[in-house]
Amino acid sequence: MRLKADLTLLFVALIWGSAFAAQRIIGQMGNVFLFNGLRFLLGALLLWPFLRGKPSLPRAGWKWVFAAGTVLFIASALQQAGLVFTTAGNAGFITSLYVVLVPIVLFFGWKERPFWTQLIAVFLAIGGGYLLSTGGEFHIQPGDLLELVGALFWALHVVMLGKFASRYDALLFSAGQFLVSGLFNLGVGVFTETLPLAQIWPFLGAVLYTAVFSVGVGYTLQVWAQRHTPPTDAAILLSLEAVFAVLFGWLLLGEILSPIQALGCGLIFVAVLLAQIQIGRNAPALA
Repeated sequence: MRLKADLTLLFVALIWGSAFAAQRIIGQMGNVFLFNGLRFLLGALLLWPFLRGKPSLPRAGWKWVFAAGTVLFIASALQQAGLVFTTAGNAGFITSLYVVLVPIVLFFGWKERPFWTQLIAVFLAIGGGYLLSTGGEFHIQPGDLLELVGALFWALHVVMLGKFASRYDALLFSAGQFLVSGLFNLGVGVFTETLPLAQIWPFLGAVLYTAVFSVGVGYTLQVWAQRHTPPTDAAILLSLEAVFAVLFGWLLLGEILSPIQALGCGLIFVAVLLAQIQIGRNAPALA
């Protein structure tokens, strides 16, 4: 079951990587909250037909749905806002820092020590993310702090799904967190943003694509998969999003992958493989 979950997370990374081009376009428009609000609400609406007949979540479940949705709102808003003020390369690299933040959150929040192989994998993933996203040249941009704070909330979201979402129905939990995040984003966007008519069609196209694939399919599969794989492993697997983002940037936007970026891709792949090996603390040699 864990292998199936890991392959599912690999597919999620592919989905999110393919949607990164759309997010970059919206980031240049500056419509952060309207974009996030509409795509999360549409994602919740797409799941609605599949929720019929399912028993309601208990009160404790709704508490965690609200918490996860709030964290998702903050993380997605910070990431999208950062793209307005920083480069896509910086945003990709800094966001990937959530990989190293997940074991830190687990250690201080739940006193869980990571396997030494996981620690090596984390730093390989970070090094690969740096080479892949920046080409080895990092220049500080005004939006980088937003991306860094956002990375902390992405890490917290991964941990929360691993710890709490696994107790409840994946579709109900997903739809609930989408609804919470969507309402928060839309509420802020209505009062702070405007959408010029000239941008309406590319905006709606990006909303539709990311709502169906990134939100409706991607986040829902993430909730299910994290029932069966540790949060640190999930974070490392999801870091492949950066690799797929570069691949789809090449396919869709004509972006060229330099040799140093290819090396970064290789480091991330090695990190993903290494994360599956857990040695120490009486664990089996191969998980």
